[in-house]
Amino acid sequence: MTPLEKATKTAEGVVVNGFVLSPVVEQCSGCDRVREFEGEQFCSSYPVPAKKWTAGRCNFATHVKATVAAAAKVNPLKASKRAAKGGR
Repeated sequence: MTPLEKATKTAEGVVVNGFVLSPVVEQCSGCDRVREFEGEQFCSSYPVPAKKWTAGRCNFATHVKATVAAAAKVNPLKASKRAAKGGR
């Protein structure tokens, strides 16, 4: 975990490049994008990490693997017709 660069502490909170950062939520633990500033942890990619987790999973999360959909079922009759015709 590398510290945030160019971060400043203000009355609003921690500010980086004009954005006020909110601390990370529990679901963010283990993510490679979490950075530390003065003992608190913040996301280096998104200023309000809690909003990213409201719809399910954060699309920036490096510690959560996406589930892959099962392979499409193949109709053997159609497959044999395609093979006989010279298709894939």
